[in-house]
Amino acid sequence: MGVVVQVSPAWLPPARNLERFSLLLWPCLSSAEMDSTNQSNLKRNKSEKKLLRKQIKARNTLMRHEGIECVSHTTQSLVVANGGLGNGVNRHQLLRLVEECGLVEALLMPPNKPYSFVKYGSTEEAKKAYDTLNGKEITLEDSDQNVTLYVNFVEKVHWEDIIPLSLPPGLMMVEELVSPEEEQKMLESIDWTENEVIQNAQKSLKHRRVKHFGYEFRYDNNNVDKDKPLPGGLPEICNTLLETCLKQGYIKHKPDQLTINQYEPGQGIPPHIDTHSAFEDEIISLSLGAEIVMDFKHPDGRTVAVMLPQRSLLVMTGESRYLWTHGITPRKFDIVHASGRQKVGSVTPDVGDLTLNRRGTRTSFTFRKVRRSPCNCTYPSVCDSQQGHQREEAPSFHHGETKASKLEQEYVHKVYEEIATHFSNTRHSPWPQIVEFLRTLPKGSIVADIGCGNGKYLGINKDLYMIGCDRSQNLVDICGEKKFQAFVCDALSVPVRNSSCDACISIAVIHHFSTAERRLAAVRELTRLLRPGGKALIYVWAMEQEYNKQKSKYLKEKRASKGKEEEINTDVAWGLFCDQMHDNGSQHSACSDQVLHDSKDKGSNAKQVINSKLPVHTNRTSFHSQDVLVPWHLKGGTNKKGECVKALQLPAGSKELQEFSPVFHRYYHVFCEGELEAACKTLDCIRIQKSYYDQGNWCVVLEKQ
Repeated sequence: MGVVVQVSPAWLPPARNLERFSLLLWPCLSSAEMDSTNQSNLKRNKSEKKLLRKQIKARNTLMRHEGIECVSHTTQSLVVANGGLGNGVNRHQLLRLVEECGLVEALLMPPNKPYSFVKYGSTEEAKKAYDTLNGKEITLEDSDQNVTLYVNFVEKVHWEDIIPLSLPPGLMMVEELVSPEEEQKMLESIDWTENEVIQNAQKSLKHRRVKHFGYEFRYDNNNVDKDKPLPGGLPEICNTLLETCLKQGYIKHKPDQLTINQYEPGQGIPPHIDTHSAFEDEIISLSLGAEIVMDFKHPDGRTVAVMLPQRSLLVMTGESRYLWTHGITPRKFDIVHASGRQKVGSVTPDVGDLTLNRRGTRTSFTFRKVRRSPCNCTYPSVCDSQQGHQREEAPSFHHGETKASKLEQEYVHKVYEEIATHFSNTRHSPWPQIVEFLRTLPKGSIVADIGCGNGKYLGINKDLYMIGCDRSQNLVDICGEKKFQAFVCDALSVPVRNSSCDACISIAVIHHFSTAERRLAAVRELTRLLRPGGKALIYVWAMEQEYNKQKSKYLKEKRASKGKEEEINTDVAWGLFCDQMHDNGSQHSACSDQVLHDSKDKGSNAKQVINSKLPVHTNRTSFHSQDVLVPWHLKGGTNKKGECVKALQLPAGSKELQEFSPVFHRYYHVFCEGELEAACKTLDCIRIQKSYYDQGNWCVVLEKQ
């Protein structure tokens, strides 16, 4: 009679020792039992080998992307890969699983991460969880999706202390402003199927259903036609609500425009600021039907997630209305507090008290007062009224096609001709996500690089037929020296047949055009070149040089001046310096100031800086204006033809040194979040496949329909 031997998976020998291990059991087993055991061990060995591979992969991924180091010895703490809020596992479900293995002292679930940490009261309980949960497949609650958990031991889990987040200045939340009965009546009053007489009064947008009253909000220009009110005014059912808001002091003026939005789970609205010139200071929004989390973001990168409970009123005034963007991320679940201790206000990222909350259908009533005079707020950098006023005062900037073209000629085209060789010498490392885009294109694809510079992307994929073009003759000559095919042309008028390219790339080019019309024309020219189904990748410099609490490479490379020129190594890991991100630190801004003061002697570019009335950006700092001049400190000893001149020992700040190492200024329009995507959406012939942020740049992938 055979002996039953139980083998714990924790010490099952590796495959190479499996035969030796079977021989050890041989005296105890009959022939039939031996055959059965061998087959069972073989199956178990295959599954355990697969599990081990998955564990190792999870371990390496955590180390590479998150800096979390797993250990091979038993501890009280475990990291559960695939068991996080980021891939749909809520706290209640995971807590129920881990508590089956012992006393749980802590369960930490970082927001938007696909892993969690669990700490047990003893190493024995942690070992039990390790054996039980490793490779366990679970079905997500409220979903038919399955995920497989992979568990590893970790040492003590260190997490930063949570700092309570305050609401943006001027933002206020009022809970339970209406009763459930009033809520139901307001929802029933909306007729989504009504055939409106006024064109565009009711639309089915990609992200939500929307209906306007009082005045129609036009999404083509983000404004209202103040001379064309809609018949009927605001619905009578809103009168009581508005009277309450006036009486309680939430608003000072009765609104005359209402937008009703309906959001199904998974729908949202991109981050935006309500147009300054369109509406007055006070904007209020009532949430009906369901609660939701709205994201607010400051231009410096700070973000605050705000819970909007059902039947609550959101009041935006001052800074929160004029400066912070607000939007709703399109998703089916929100990350909220698990304990329910905070029903309204900011959602603090407390990893010990976060879970997922399934969204319901939310309907918002947003009330505004149409503005009848220009906005004179204290936030001119994001105010369309004051930007327009500044344009009137600066005739050399944004004042007609001719003026725009002249500005670009002085501050883009002429500059690149002068700095071409130095510029090319700083352009070695291709940016990884652009390389990935090119390498995923089918073999034999025809690809145009519009604004190719020194051609660093023209030779990335030898299986593609790539051509380049650039406005700079000297940069095109450098491409020719590298045996690349490139020619001189303007990005607004590329001499290539319609629909002749499988793909196009435009890297750090469109931000050099000085009007919104010319920037849109550049995108339109890219789409003209594409065949139906063809793709274009666009990169532009971002105003947000700090995003998701991470500084861009541009800011990280800020260096203190030490009285001598500092070289920047553009071949560092990732190599993610934008074409505009090479300037050599704070001393160059000082040089810029000196050149400006010395404009009578220097003339040319420095004089034009003053006439343009554009701010000169301080290198390696955050942007405070979207339209700026960025200094380029030409490396001493290199002229535009690349001829080397022997370096001289000249006194710092001397006129001779300035002549030897001149400063040039290039015009940039840095893009705010959502601006590039919004411009692309105005073109009917394209579909946005992907939009993302990449080391200080906003990026989109377009497909021609």
